[in-house]
Amino acid sequence: MSKASSSSPDVQEESLIHVRRIHRRDLNRVWEFLKKVFRDVNRETVEYQRPRSKKRFLEVYEEEGVEQLLFEVRLGDGQEIVGYAECAFEITGTDNWMNERYFTKHDMRPLFVEELAVHPDYQGRGVGAFMLEQLEHLARIHGCTHLVLEVAENNDGALRFYRKRSFYRLDAAIFMAKKVAVDSELLPPRALKKPRPPEEPGASAKTKRSSRRSAKARGADKRTSAPPPESPLPDGAADEAHDPPADEGAGGAGEPS
Repeated sequence: MSKASSSSPDVQEESLIHVRRIHRRDLNRVWEFLKKVFRDVNRETVEYQRPRSKKRFLEVYEEEGVEQLLFEVRLGDGQEIVGYAECAFEITGTDNWMNERYFTKHDMRPLFVEELAVHPDYQGRGVGAFMLEQLEHLARIHGCTHLVLEVAENNDGALRFYRKRSFYRLDAAIFMAKKVAVDSELLPPRALKKPRPPEEPGASAKTKRSSRRSAKARGADKRTSAPPPESPLPDGAADEAHDPPADEGAGGAGEPS
């Protein structure tokens, strides 16, 4: 008896991956699934990966031209999400950085893969390969020429997965940074001055008396060092001091003797 024929129907069903389009009732469950898948990579990347916000995720459901596909396996009485794919036939969203003219110039009609998420417990079991095959099938029947997606440069596992399946680097968008030396707006801590010693009672009055004595001493020094006043001359001495001396002869200087 073969191994397949000996397996129960439930075991056989668990080994099958089913794909379907998302329904409104799936939105909350898919949102929690995406947070689980991208939790680790979002901690390590500059550009925030998926999902950006629940508000944006719910808006996508209402947009035209967007395919949201759910990949599930049977688990007991229910279905477990093992993969989620989201793609669009044109650039969508107001926060998208893609340049549509680039693809027109290179004669490309891409199918834009916005999301490709695989449950961590099911990685390496063919889920991702089946998801890509489904997206390539959509691209062919809609006349698209390329699958275009974005992946973080430090997401090594995803990069190996895509390169193994003939994906190549389309363009170079690298975040660069340079450290800038800046001064802090707040000054560094500063040491407190030592407190002044307490003044003795009456010290203030003593200081004032000492200041007055010092002022008196400075005044006395000024009076001692001043030059003595000139003594007055006797009456008539001032006139005599300014008169010229008299000649000894009878005549004047211009007369004959």
